[in-house]
Amino acid sequence: MAPVTVRDARDAGLRTWVEHVMGTAISISVAGAVARRGGAGAGVDEAVAAAFGGLRRADAVFSPFQADSQISRLRDGRTTPDRCDPEVREILALCETLRRDSFGYFDAYAAGPGQLDPCGVVKGWAAERAAATLRAAGIARHAVNAGGDVCLGAAPAPGRPWRVGVADPHRPGRLLTVVCGADLAVATSGTAERGAHVLDPHRRTAAAELASVTVIGPSLTLADAYATAALAMGGLATAWLPGLDGYEALLVDAAGEVWWTDAFPLD
Repeated sequence: MAPVTVRDARDAGLRTWVEHVMGTAISISVAGAVARRGGAGAGVDEAVAAAFGGLRRADAVFSPFQADSQISRLRDGRTTPDRCDPEVREILALCETLRRDSFGYFDAYAAGPGQLDPCGVVKGWAAERAAATLRAAGIARHAVNAGGDVCLGAAPAPGRPWRVGVADPHRPGRLLTVVCGADLAVATSGTAERGAHVLDPHRRTAAAELASVTVIGPSLTLADAYATAALAMGGLATAWLPGLDGYEALLVDAAGEVWWTDAFPLD
C-alpha cells in the first residue's frame, strides 16, 4: 500500500513521525493547527510518543518472534491465558470469533496445533489503539499507517480527504486505485512484499491464489483480519466478502484479474 497523502500537505499543516515497530515502518501523520509546533499543538509530540509507546508494548506482548513475549510463553506452555494481560485474553477471544465467522480461514493456529500466532489481527488492533490514543488527546485529524494497515481520522482539511494508494501487486510502483476518505480503515494483505506468507489453515499450505486483498470499513482491527482471511480463502472470498456488513473489498488474483464489491470506492 502506498503512503497516506493529502492533496496539499502544506495547507493541511501536516507533520509525520515514523518509527520501526512490529517488524515494519509505522507512520503517524497529524494535520491542522494542532500539528504546528508550540501554541495549541504543544502536546502533540507527547500524544504521538504515547501512541508509539502503545505500539511498542503491543509488539512486546504479542510478537511470536520474541522469545519472552506473552504470546511466545503461552505458545510454549510457560504461562496460561489467565496469567496473561487482559489484552491477550481479548485477542484470543477475538481470534476465535474471527475463526468462526470466516469458516476457519482466519486461524491463529494456521501453522498447526500449538503454533499460536495472532499477527493476522494484532497489527491492525494495535494501530487502531494508537489512533484512539491520538483522539483521546484531542487530535482528531490523524492517520496511522502500520505497514499497509491504515487508520484514518477526521479529514486533514475541509474538503480535502486523506488519500490512500492501493498498490498494484503485479506492477511495482504502480497504483490500482486511490481510496479517498476520513474516519475510515484501509487494510491490505498480499504477496507482493513478503511472498505467500499467509497460510490456508485447511490445507496447511501457503495461500497463493490471490495476490492482494484490500478491505475498507469502520474498524481497522476487523479490516485487517478480514483481509488476511480473504487472502487465505482464495477465490472463495468473492462469495464471503459481500456479506460483511459495513465493509468493502478489492481483490487481485495471481493472474492479475481484479474483482471488487459493489460499493468499493474506485478512483
